[in-house]
Amino acid sequence: MRDFAGTPGTLTGLALRLSQCVFAAGSITAMTTTTSFFDFTAFCYLIASMGLQVIWSFGLALLDVYALVKKKALHNTVLLSLFVVGDWVTAILSLAAASASAGITVLYFHDLGNCGFVGECQRYQMSVALAFFSWITIAVSSLIMLWLLAAG
Repeated sequence: MRDFAGTPGTLTGLALRLSQCVFAAGSITAMTTTTSFFDFTAFCYLIASMGLQVIWSFGLALLDVYALVKKKALHNTVLLSLFVVGDWVTAILSLAAASASAGITVLYFHDLGNCGFVGECQRYQMSVALAFFSWITIAVSSLIMLWLLAAG
């Protein structure tokens, strides 16, 4: 197997994992600073999905740091299979949560005009945008993992 950008145990792989973690944590932070996010099921689902994303990405970032320090390749087929399944599951959950939250945001705050607190509406929008950024990085990572597994 070749080492290319984004593979486990490389600096770009670590950067991908850290960006996933930062975007997901930012989405959680933006959402939880509002006063009434718990009134919307989609927003609660976004918090749960991004929480899972933070845990998964942070754990794999630590594994990448370990591999970089020990100068070991993480190209074991069983390990890559675990990465592929975990990345695809978190990618699907993140996309579903971000899409549902974006739909609620557009419906309530733009179409119905029920946004009395402008700052709160902007935080909802920021949270959804960060969730989509997190999904983009996890989608890239999951495609790289699938490619590595298929090439091995």
